[in-house]
Amino acid sequence: LLCLCCRAAAERLRYTIPEELARGSLVGPLARDLGLSPDELPVRKLQVASTGKKQLKYFTVSEENGNLYVSEKLDREELCGESASCSVSFETLVHNPLNVFHIDVVIQDVNDNSPVFSKAVLDLEIGEWITPGTRFPLEMARDADVGSNSLLTYQLSTNPFFSLALKETPDGSQQPQLLLERALDREKQSSLELVLMAVDGGDPAKSGTVQVRVNVTDLNDNPPVFSKSVYEARVAENLPAGSLVLRVRATDADAGSNGRVSYFFSNVPGEVREFFAVDRESGEVRTAGPLDFEEKNKYNFGLEARDGGGLVSHCKVQIDVTDVNDNTPDITILSVSSPVPEDAPVGTVVALVNVNDPDSGENGQLTCELSGEAPLSIVASSGSSYKVVTASALDREQAAEHRVTVVARDRGSPALSSSTELVLEVSDVNDNAPVFEEAEYSAYVSENNAVGALVLRVSARDLDAGANGRVSYWLAGGSAGAAGAAPLVSVEARSGAVYAQRSLDYEQCREFSVAVRAQDGGTPARSSTATVRVFVLDQNDNAPRVLWPAPASGAAPGSPPVPPAFEVVPRSAEAGYLVAKVVAVDADAGRNAWLSYELVQASEPALFRLGLHSGEVRTARAVSDRDAAKQRLVALVKDHGQPALSATATLHVVLADSLHQALPELSERPAGADTPAELQFYLVLALALISALFLLSVALAVLARLRGA
Repeated sequence: LLCLCCRAAAERLRYTIPEELARGSLVGPLARDLGLSPDELPVRKLQVASTGKKQLKYFTVSEENGNLYVSEKLDREELCGESASCSVSFETLVHNPLNVFHIDVVIQDVNDNSPVFSKAVLDLEIGEWITPGTRFPLEMARDADVGSNSLLTYQLSTNPFFSLALKETPDGSQQPQLLLERALDREKQSSLELVLMAVDGGDPAKSGTVQVRVNVTDLNDNPPVFSKSVYEARVAENLPAGSLVLRVRATDADAGSNGRVSYFFSNVPGEVREFFAVDRESGEVRTAGPLDFEEKNKYNFGLEARDGGGLVSHCKVQIDVTDVNDNTPDITILSVSSPVPEDAPVGTVVALVNVNDPDSGENGQLTCELSGEAPLSIVASSGSSYKVVTASALDREQAAEHRVTVVARDRGSPALSSSTELVLEVSDVNDNAPVFEEAEYSAYVSENNAVGALVLRVSARDLDAGANGRVSYWLAGGSAGAAGAAPLVSVEARSGAVYAQRSLDYEQCREFSVAVRAQDGGTPARSSTATVRVFVLDQNDNAPRVLWPAPASGAAPGSPPVPPAFEVVPRSAEAGYLVAKVVAVDADAGRNAWLSYELVQASEPALFRLGLHSGEVRTARAVSDRDAAKQRLVALVKDHGQPALSATATLHVVLADSLHQALPELSERPAGADTPAELQFYLVLALALISALFLLSVALAVLARLRGA
């Protein structure tokens, strides 16, 4: 409680200045009293808050030094009327952080008004029979100042018949009276002209005068007498014009015209005549115009009763105006911190609101609340100000703007309320990482693709706005992803398109994975990754390869040709005898690697058959003696691709019951062969070499013999 009290005291400042100060006069060092240094002023933005009160036009805050100055001359009587105390209250704002301070400026009265009589001439009719010592009330002067500046003393011009007497009224003021010192004689002097001067208590003093004209008349020895010296009444401010407020009554013991009483306003200000009227005959005081408690809640004025003989008496009238709940609360949004970042902590002040109700009592007691679904709340601040603060965490992705209605309601009966809309924008902070549409992507690419072909397109969405939501794509772990897949694909930073960097080969790489990172443009940046699996689809780009029988062209370059494969089949072989099996493989996959076998050429087509899927060469019938001893078979191996690719295999078959019988057949050139027999070639070559060596040896021996001789 002590901390709260200290804080409340620190947020209220009070200055005192005299009225009628010139424009630009210093009121006080506001910034220094608030604890603000000159270096802080540009950032804290000290300013007078507008609360809708007309008094605010009188003050301004300097942006350079933070002092409070008078911006327009103040007239205390215009601001506060006859009130004993006068002050102007307003609020000042400082930003960064946002706070509000209550300022009271007390306006001291200056003796700037002279006493004023309502009439220039006061006419009195006094009978010559009036005995000395009789008093005749005179009109009181009015001074708009307050305090000692409005305390009046009176002086009467020197004359032989009257002196000045003062009578204290119930409100403490002095009423001047003429005191008859000597008996009047109408025959000697029928009239007298006196001067009454009213002097106030100011320094220097100001004065006002009125001429008192005394007509000496014949006998009228009874003045009117009011039934009360002070009449009081209470009326509501919504009383219609012409309504009866009160009735004054004065009686006169004289008869005839001397006893006929008429009622008049005494020396009253013009505003009294504007709002009230007195009936001369009945003494009824009625409203002449609409009353307003907020403008003035008490009226004090004088009435006089005058008989036909000119005698006058005075009374006081006090009318209290009671408040009616006829003013709706006035809501002023002093400051709004919009937009507010979405990561603002709970309790951050986002707006300052001032509510004001000129009514009094419960009619002017206000409650303020927020209406609408928003993470905001309103708390009371100093004076009639309220702070709108964040009640929970903000999230721009859920709501980029909050609209609430500030509702102010008084405690009158019936209660009046007013409302105004408060719009708060939420600015974005980078609190969301990009999210891929899929955690793992799959793409299928045919092998032998073109370089730069589109593989797939990844997409990530970031709920943030602006640069915080602008997503760029990269391959995680390097320029193109995983080490093994580095030269295979690339990703376009803006679109997320993944392109092939080179032509893919199913036989070398059937699938691979890369990690794609999506990163936003916030500070600090946020990112997420997704895995892209690329499956290479096979195409029929490999022909079948025959493993057995080995093709004659299958030898390494520079090496002698491989002799053709042969199989020996006995003459006694029956139908279905397994001769050999053609073995082939295809590097492709699926249908592209399904192989079928077909016998396309044979010396005896009816003797052999080839398994379509097994590649087995079997006898189609029993071998007979009429069949040639040497048989040549050509098999076609074909895959199922589109278009189909194929290879051929040549198989030599010797029909013999034993290997010894087959050797002569093997030494001869195979029927229909396109190349010379390798064995014959080797024999010829060997004979040539041996002959050459023999001739060389003979020559050397002959040369050696000749040399020895």
